[in-house]
Amino acid sequence: QVQLVESGGGLVQTGGSLRLACTPSSSLFNVYNRAWYRQAPGKQLRELVASIRSGGTTDYADSVKGRFTISRESAKDVAVLYLQMDSLKPEDTGTYFCNAADTPFPSWGRGTEVTVSS
Repeated sequence: QVQLVESGGGLVQTGGSLRLACTPSSSLFNVYNRAWYRQAPGKQLRELVASIRSGGTTDYADSVKGRFTISRESAKDVAVLYLQMDSLKPEDTGTYFCNAADTPFPSWGRGTEVTVSS
């Protein structure tokens, strides 16, 4: 099973930027459509905020469109998945996870926490 490790979170002021990274343990993750999910504090649901298909097509939740950019390294055997987050808002606060986009793996990483102060 592919293990996923998220990193790059932190505390930032409104309007600031962060770049998250997702490092998979196996190149097997490369064949999946991949996504970033956000779990708001106190909520059980993980919201899909950005996805990238194997062909490179990207899609975003309306709440982050124009502010977040999903990308991946394509030249390496194990491709790191990124999420560039700009113009951050307090409502972007949460724990961010990466996983497969269509049918997430049952085992999730620990996520990386993002806190946006007002």
